[in-house]
Amino acid sequence: MPLQRPGRPELQPLRYERKPLKMTHLLNLRHVLGTTATLALLAGAATGHELTADTGNAEPAAFDIVAADITTEGRTATFTMSVAGTPGGDSPDPAGALAGAPVFSYVWPTTLDPSVVGFEAKAGILAFAVTIHPDFDDTPLFDETNSGTTGDDGGAWHSHWVVLGPDEACGEGALKVIDIPEGATPPLPLTWPGLPILIDSPGWSPVFDGPSLSVTVPFADIGAVAEARFDGVTAALRVNANVHAPLLCVTDVFDVASGDLSLPGQVGQ
Repeated sequence: MPLQRPGRPELQPLRYERKPLKMTHLLNLRHVLGTTATLALLAGAATGHELTADTGNAEPAAFDIVAADITTEGRTATFTMSVAGTPGGDSPDPAGALAGAPVFSYVWPTTLDPSVVGFEAKAGILAFAVTIHPDFDDTPLFDETNSGTTGDDGGAWHSHWVVLGPDEACGEGALKVIDIPEGATPPLPLTWPGLPILIDSPGWSPVFDGPSLSVTVPFADIGAVAEARFDGVTAALRVNANVHAPLLCVTDVFDVASGDLSLPGQVGQ
């Protein structure tokens, strides 16, 4: 049965029908990835801080975004997302193995350079994510459930940094967490979990409070965060059934705060 954690929403297994990826969403992200001119346009487009979203256009309600935000205080940034339902209340049905394992996520794509958190510069689209995936654990340094072992926490919501990029093998115009080719040794964060993809498992704990989810993250260079732009996304991913590259593809987008993944959110204080 799904894991229940004290003080967190009761997790209900969720069955959903896969919907096609919204191509305009993915093409916008690919444009952000590919040109510095896009970043300049984004910098001039933001007029406020919290990014509000149209509601009633996503199911289930736990993934229907009401607002997304990033705010800074001192050397920390707080990533917040509000939804029409109860965030963290739904979990995917286990596949029973790593192959084909589903992942549910709340995601903040950003214009931050991946080097800010320890990846190679300009490696792709840096996104902060809160995820759940009952079939596998990818936080080997942390025991989020206080079970006495660090290898059984995939069924609890936890945080990641991921670097995203396009890959037609995931579907036309689709995105993936970028793979690390065999034999390659790119720069990686100290808390990289050992998977052959650009992912970090820093251990920052998500906090669920009513309709909102938040995570507070420390930064060595908070100035870079203050200048960034962002969006809010709820999405499903899936591990490749053959457990090889592309290892982790975005398979479904539940909702996008901006409506078009243009990353218009402005970091506030």
